[in-house]
Amino acid sequence: MREWYAKHLGLADKGQGAMLPWRERDDPQKEHVTVWTVFPASTDYIPAAQPFMVNYIVDDLDALLGRLQQEGVKIDAKRMNASYGRFAWIYDLDGNKIELWQPMSPKP
Repeated sequence: MREWYAKHLGLADKGQGAMLPWRERDDPQKEHVTVWTVFPASTDYIPAAQPFMVNYIVDDLDALLGRLQQEGVKIDAKRMNASYGRFAWIYDLDGNKIELWQPMSPKP
């Protein structure tokens, strides 16, 4: 599947995801990256019945999770901290898992 997307759509994913850089429209100095990847059918990262997962970059993960909790959104108890950011997961009304990513701030 990775080869198909690389060949036909130019999404070169060698196992860590295709990195798609972009800049904020209102502040072009702020650079971000969207990660696109194909997971193997055997993954436990997303539910087996869910064919894909969207990852949203957020500015303040804790504040957003607090607001979503107040609004009754289903929030996964699991959290992940990595050298490139913090992660949490929520579920939409159909039970689709959605990833929230707060990238690490660049060091001054």
